Amino acid sequence: MPASTLITVAPTGAETTKADFPQLPTTLEELVETAVRCEAAGAGLVHVHIRDAEHRPSLDPVRLSDTVQALREATDLVVQLSTGGSVHDPLEHRLQVLDAEPDSCSLTCGSVNFGDEVFLNPYPFMSELYVQAQEREVVPEFELFDLGHVAALHRLLDQHGLPYGGAVHVDFVTGVPGGMPGTVPALVAGVQALPAEVTSWSATGIGRAHLPVAAAALAMGGHLRVGMEDNLMMARGRPVQHNADLVSRAAGLAETLQRPVMGTVEARTLLGVKERRPTAGRPSSAR
Repeated sequence: MPASTLITVAPTGAETTKADFPQLPTTLEELVETAVRCEAAGAGLVHVHIRDAEHRPSLDPVRLSDTVQALREATDLVVQLSTGGSVHDPLEHRLQVLDAEPDSCSLTCGSVNFGDEVFLNPYPFMSELYVQAQEREVVPEFELFDLGHVAALHRLLDQHGLPYGGAVHVDFVTGVPGGMPGTVPALVAGVQALPAEVTSWSATGIGRAHLPVAAAALAMGGHLRVGMEDNLMMARGRPVQHNADLVSRAAGLAETLQRPVMGTVEARTLLGVKERRPTAGRPSSAR
């Protein structure tokens, strides 16, 4: 059982529109402000989707690089870029996310029905993304939306070995319509099927699955992912006003279960990320 808890914040995602949810951080300034507040609330890693000037999902390479740089200058968070983008982004554009040199990237271990759409992740694409991440010394987070994705993770590790840094961190994304349900039994089944090489795991519950999955993950030795990408409501009739509110609640839950939040230094050690932060300027957080 880990002594502390890594909290990942996923503040934006690619599905919710700014028009429907104005408090969603979609500009670079909003994203940086969100990251600063979430780090202060207990987050150790930020999972980043970006938007264009019209607040639409984007994989623009200049915007990605500018976002990574701005987050590094303002925070000590591990910066993880989504290579999923939106369900409509071409595979070749998703590979180019690594050009922005993030600390970490998401690597979804299989295709999945995603509401009325299909989130496409054929094995050759997964394999190429994994190899490129190894070559560029970017640490992948293996996203598992379904139990079949665990089998694909076994295959990737068998074929290509360990990722850069030697740590294997996975995140169960539960409750997506078309994927594994956001239930405790489903999470238990997924954890029990993980390869022996896995060194840490976290869990995400979409919507109403948010709190039950978080509590189960903490009780089982896992870590947490929260944020407006996954959950827009604090409670019935109470929309989330800021991602930091979700991070604060997760931090309180972790503290109650005697798994207090880990700082950014410990998060980097846990994940084995390469040091890419500026060597001069703001001192590193030792929280």
